[in-house]
Amino acid sequence: MTALASAAPLRLWRQSTVVRHLTLSVLGLVVLYFVSTSLDAFANLQLAQVCYTAIATAGLTVLSGLSGQISLGHGAFVAVGAYTTALLLEHLQWPLALVLLGSVVVGGALGCLVGVAAARLRGPYLAGATLALAVGLPSLADYHGLRDLLGGANGLIVTPEPPPLSLGESFPLERWQAWICGLCLVITLFLLSNLASSKLGRDMRLVREDEQAAALSGVPVARTQIVTFGISAAFAGLAGGLFAIVNNLAAPGAFTLALSLSLLTAAVVGGLGSLAGAVYGAVLVTLLPNWTADLAQQANLPRAIYANIPLVLYGLVLIVVIVVFPGGIQSGVRKLGALLRRARPDRPQESRQET
Repeated sequence: MTALASAAPLRLWRQSTVVRHLTLSVLGLVVLYFVSTSLDAFANLQLAQVCYTAIATAGLTVLSGLSGQISLGHGAFVAVGAYTTALLLEHLQWPLALVLLGSVVVGGALGCLVGVAAARLRGPYLAGATLALAVGLPSLADYHGLRDLLGGANGLIVTPEPPPLSLGESFPLERWQAWICGLCLVITLFLLSNLASSKLGRDMRLVREDEQAAALSGVPVARTQIVTFGISAAFAGLAGGLFAIVNNLAAPGAFTLALSLSLLTAAVVGGLGSLAGAVYGAVLVTLLPNWTADLAQQANLPRAIYANIPLVLYGLVLIVVIVVFPGGIQSGVRKLGALLRRARPDRPQESRQET
């Protein structure tokens, strides 16, 4: 009786996807707490940057990995979220949770509009359309009719919200921002992981594999693609809102084409279609440029060479990762786990054979 009672939680863990994801989310929050309290101010700032980059990458990996739609313009949705947050804080002074929710809604609405056009495009045509969006949308901030509202080329200054007084007057702002971004990342991963195992997630995979077969199976292909694009853009909008809060700025120069390409790089290097891979990829594309710049600075090279060394090292590391792990970092982690399980002796089976 006692054995059955103790086995019940384990059985529930294995059978219920929501319970399993909820447990992992709680563990993630605990890890975030202990990691952030052990870091200094600059490291907490980097942790916050990793978290909001992982949020945008997770949305993109659902779009490209599950649904099979290519987007080279997700930086535009990040820009929309950042400007939405800046405008809501400046003009309406809403609570931070409502401001971030507003960025999610605006980003998702724009994503659905783009998704209507994306549902009619395929392959390079879709990639070219989203590329044009990444180049053109941030430049609207300097358009004559919107310059006063969006701040032109200088953008909008975002005043950071101080930590609650209940945490103490000397509580570090960077740690508070890391907590906010980390909480949003955990919520994002929880929602998207449950989405992937839902009926909509199964429809996405069917559409990715074969649109005609999916349509014959009763899957609404166009609607699935539009909804997927909207969901992906909504989380990019959330990442943009967090970007504005952490960096205290929403300016067109922060949302260049390089941002969109780095998000796609993070999704591919981490493992396209894997939410854990989105976190790995975000860590790599966020921290690697800083590490390579530090290495180049310590080498005492001439300035002309020093300026290009970080880009060279960054490219080399990405190439090595892609060559070693063609399916992304997450695929390498799975292979390593499989090898460890095979190498581990099967003790229960041996004991049964001995008896």
